[in-house]
Amino acid sequence: MTAAQPPLRLGIIGIGVGATQILPMIEAAPEIDLVAAADINPRVREAFAARYPEARVYDSAEGLCADQNVEAVWVATPNDFHAEHTVLAANAGKHVVSEKPMALNMKEAEAMVEAAERNGVKLLCGHTLGFSPPMMAMRRIINSGELGPLQVINNWTYTDWMLQPRQPEELDEARGGGVLYRQGPHQFDTARLLGGGLVRTVRGTTGKWWPQRAGVGYYSAFLEFEDGVTASIVNNGYGYAMTAELVPWGNDRGLVEKYTGEERIGVRRALNEGTRDEFAAKDRLRIGSEHERRNWRERPKERSPWVPTNMGILIATCERGDIRQSKFGLYVYRDDGVEDRDLGDTQYRAGSEDLMELFNAVRNGAPVYHDGAWGMATLEVITAVMESSRNRKEVRLTHQVAMPLEYDA
Repeated sequence: MTAAQPPLRLGIIGIGVGATQILPMIEAAPEIDLVAAADINPRVREAFAARYPEARVYDSAEGLCADQNVEAVWVATPNDFHAEHTVLAANAGKHVVSEKPMALNMKEAEAMVEAAERNGVKLLCGHTLGFSPPMMAMRRIINSGELGPLQVINNWTYTDWMLQPRQPEELDEARGGGVLYRQGPHQFDTARLLGGGLVRTVRGTTGKWWPQRAGVGYYSAFLEFEDGVTASIVNNGYGYAMTAELVPWGNDRGLVEKYTGEERIGVRRALNEGTRDEFAAKDRLRIGSEHERRNWRERPKERSPWVPTNMGILIATCERGDIRQSKFGLYVYRDDGVEDRDLGDTQYRAGSEDLMELFNAVRNGAPVYHDGAWGMATLEVITAVMESSRNRKEVRLTHQVAMPLEYDA
């Protein structure tokens, strides 16, 4: 960074659980200056103000967007506010990063893209595992031609997403709740990244199997790309079998709260009996909590091995070999055997790549690869799975865009 490239002055709308993952990345980036935040929860506003005394704190998105010192906004509000707050920020002349999913439907996504274009600001759709080092390395191997053309992507995820502390909007499909909206972006964005971006058709199903958790807890989808590549994607969030158990160095722990198998039994019992205090359980994950300190603010003393979590196990099959994640990198299978390619530190630092993509776009005129059109194309896959599940028919897509090869550079 030079004097001609000052830090990008960033504000966050929504200081919830998602923001606790992003804040350490902002602090670690000299290219980003955290200058403001907004939230309707007084406790988290107080915790934020105590930690960042030089930043302004607002009780509304409107207040933050009116702040002339804010150049860019990270939208981390509940899913049903992503479109509203992105349009609000764009109309105020702010560049925007919208967390997953981009919006609830294509009409909202189109409004977001239109607002960014009309106001001449950058829009980036981020915070998915497609940004993670192993997935980007896997794409580079695929596009190098080392194993021949890509043929098939298979991706299986079994987690305890439905057992984690949830607010009502996190389970309500009409508000962007359930595993399809909240976990689908990880899988579909990554599949599109590896497959080049141009999905042709989708056939999908969804499942709601637990009355005490009345949201989508399961989906499966079959994607066919324009060039004939196919992807089979499954996500089961009900917390019985876990893909984290399927690697030799794995464990039976779950997602955010990292419940063991025994702990999941107790959580499921409390949910069935209606005795769990969801608000208190959720609050224990927010800014200033012990969970935040232990999971997001403490750097591990040793390199942490990869275990299948939000995106499970993914195998990319090329004409002359396969690629999948290993303990510290990627297994590359070829005719002459298998190589374990150590990638160094492969920990996914949520928000780091997104922030740098935005900074380079604003300060250096670099492309925004994960722009509104890219985010809309991933959302189209999600909405197509819902439509296909309702109608039990294949859905033809119309808003797909390619990821250019120069992204790999």
